[in-house]
Amino acid sequence: MTESTNPSDYLAEHGERFTRELLEFLAIPSISALPDHAPHVAAAADWVADRLRQAGVPTVEVLSAGGVPAVFGECLEAGEAAPTILVYGHFDTQPVDPVELWTHPPFEPVIREERIYARGASDDKGNMLIPILAAEAWLKTVGSLPINVKFLFEGEEEVGSPHVEEFILEHQQRLACDYVVSADGGQWSEDQPNLLVGFKGLCAVEIDLVGPNRDLHSGQYGGTVQNPIHALARLIASMRDDQGRITIDGFYDQVITPGESDREQIATIPQDDESYANGLGVDELFGEPGYSTLERAWCRPTLEVNGTWGGFTDDGVKTVLPSEAHAKITCRLVPDQDPAMVAECIRRHVEQHAPPGVTATTTVSESGARPYLVPGDHPGNLAAGDVLQELYGSAPYYTRSGGTLPICSLLREHLDVYTVIFSFALDDERAHAPDEFFRISSFRRGQQAWSRLWQRIAETG
Repeated sequence: MTESTNPSDYLAEHGERFTRELLEFLAIPSISALPDHAPHVAAAADWVADRLRQAGVPTVEVLSAGGVPAVFGECLEAGEAAPTILVYGHFDTQPVDPVELWTHPPFEPVIREERIYARGASDDKGNMLIPILAAEAWLKTVGSLPINVKFLFEGEEEVGSPHVEEFILEHQQRLACDYVVSADGGQWSEDQPNLLVGFKGLCAVEIDLVGPNRDLHSGQYGGTVQNPIHALARLIASMRDDQGRITIDGFYDQVITPGESDREQIATIPQDDESYANGLGVDELFGEPGYSTLERAWCRPTLEVNGTWGGFTDDGVKTVLPSEAHAKITCRLVPDQDPAMVAECIRRHVEQHAPPGVTATTTVSESGARPYLVPGDHPGNLAAGDVLQELYGSAPYYTRSGGTLPICSLLREHLDVYTVIFSFALDDERAHAPDEFFRISSFRRGQQAWSRLWQRIAETG
């Protein structure tokens, strides 16, 4: 025991030590995308496991998720009658390029103006360390947690968690819980809390068109055979109408249109379309008619061409008629769209609408993910909302994300549980970019929030 007699005082008393520990954690270059950094990912896993043990968590293991380490811990002394939650986060980071744009080396963390600058500071090391510290505060003062808590921290989230589904299936019983609370996410602003209740799913395909058996002289052969790039342009144009609505047969068949209550809730969230457009450097916004900007971003599916290539693209002129053209397309999906079904709709569309004179092939990426939506009145959201309102002095917005977080849909599918997002990153903290940072104020507020969350869940069940 320390001199502190309650978790809140303990967190305040040890705040400087916790900040130093975060700096130590951030110095580990745990870049999951680069094979040369695999030893550093393993070192980060060991650091997290040791930190859980130091906090007083009685059962801690480093497990293998397809050869990549994952850390599991559990503290189940609250008994069978108490709720059990699973805390999720990740200790891997994005690469650091372009490194010359960093003010300080990305894995030599520094504090400037009450901000910690380092790769992984906001996404997700700063945030995933917070629940460990909150658990320590309870275990070192009260002696136990008021609820049963399990921890799962993975080391490949930044590369799409390719082995996490296999890991969940292998450890279903150990991961069993009432619901998940994710330390990966964020708040709306420094003075406005947020509960993120939905993520879009993902479907990715590549389209390849092949025409003549070789590149041709455009003077000698032009006008006599189909140009695959022209064919690709026509094919892509056939997938959306002039207003942005997707024209692929069956694409919208599984889409759940947001209800009036959902739309009313979204309408309460401030959105300045003019500032939004100005910030992006565009003259006006564009998208499916009948929906607001936030509704289109959060609640409506999309089909976007991410890249096209073919023919000659270097400086100068080369009078060639190319033999091939290619495009990569991703779709962000909403409930209840199935990535496999959407991919099949695209494949059929390509087959039916490819212009004559080319052979079209559609290849589906393995990186698909289902959309995810948790009810706003889920008990975990209600508990988290109460805590956030206490700390911020205002009720949280209920928002969705146009991005994809596959872990949420996988946990829903295989453990039959929802995930509550309870994290304290902010959008301006340059996650994935040079000079990523995390506010020390958010780091400390998050500790108090998680400490209160344990108690609130215990009180509400």
